[in-house]
Amino acid sequence: MNRPTHPVHPSRRVRPVRIGPRAAVALVLVTLIGIAAFGWPLLADRQSGLAHSQDAPWLFAALLPLLVAVVVATIADNGMDAKAVAMLGVLAAVGAALRPLGAGTAGLEPMFFLLVLSGRVLGPGFGFVLGSVTMFASALLTGGVGPWMPFQMLAMGWFALGAGLLPGPERIRGRAELLMLAAYGCVGAFAYGTIMNLQGWVLLQGMGQGVSFHPGEPVTANLARFAAYCLATSMGWDLGRAVLTVVLTLTLGATLLKALRRATRKAAFDAPVSFDPGVGTAPASPLEKGTNGSGG
Repeated sequence: MNRPTHPVHPSRRVRPVRIGPRAAVALVLVTLIGIAAFGWPLLADRQSGLAHSQDAPWLFAALLPLLVAVVVATIADNGMDAKAVAMLGVLAAVGAALRPLGAGTAGLEPMFFLLVLSGRVLGPGFGFVLGSVTMFASALLTGGVGPWMPFQMLAMGWFALGAGLLPGPERIRGRAELLMLAAYGCVGAFAYGTIMNLQGWVLLQGMGQGVSFHPGEPVTANLARFAAYCLATSMGWDLGRAVLTVVLTLTLGATLLKALRRATRKAAFDAPVSFDPGVGTAPASPLEKGTNGSGG
C-alpha cells in the first residue's frame, strides 16, 4: 500500500542563497581570470619567461577584490544577509580545521566532503565564496601560503560552486541524492587535482620528454604529456581524496544535509524584511481615546 505524499509547504522549503545579477557578473569575472591564469602557459612561446611563481601575486591581487565583490554584490542583491555571512564564517572555520586532519596522508582531505554538501544546500554563489575562503583560512592555519595558494582558492571555489549547480532537491532526494553527491565528489576530487597539476606542471622542466612541459609546442602535444604526468605523479593522491569524499558522503552525508537544511530553514535567508508599525508604539491613553470621539 502506497502512503500518500504531501507536498512541502513553500515556507518549509530550503532555498539556497540566491545569486543576483551583480554577483553573477563578479563570479563570471573571477572564473575568466582563473581560466586565463591556469591556461595561458599552454599558449605561451619559448621566450615568454613564464612562471606561475611570478604571476601568482598578480592573480592574488586580482582575486581578493573580486571575492569581496562577489560577497558585496550578493549582499547588495539581497542574497546574503548577516546570518548568511555568519554561516559562511562558521563553515569556513570548520573546513579549515578539517584540512590538517588528513593533509599529507595519501591525499586524504575531509574538507572536500563538507564543501560538497555546503554547496549543495546553500547554492553555487555561496559555495564559491565558501570554497575560496576555506582554502585561504586553511593555508594560514597550516602555513601553506605560497604561489600556489590563489590557484587553490580558485579551484576549491569552482569545486563547491559545481555542487550548487547540481539538479535541485525538488527533483532528487534521499539515497539518490547521496549517490549523486558522492559521484560528484569523486569526479570533482580528480578534477581539482588535475587543475592544480596544471599550475605546477609548467614550472617543472627537464623531467623527461614524455611528461615535461615544452613551451611553444602545440597544445595537443603538451596536453598529452600533461596526461602522462598526472598518471605518473598524482593519480594515487587524487584517488585517496576521491575515495574519502565518497565514503564520508555516503555515511555522514544524510545527517549533515539534514543539519545544514535545518539551519538554512531557520535562518530564512530569502525572507523579506518588514517592519510592524505597531511594534514599539505605546498604547493610547484613556484621555486620547476620549478625544478621538470614543467618549463624551
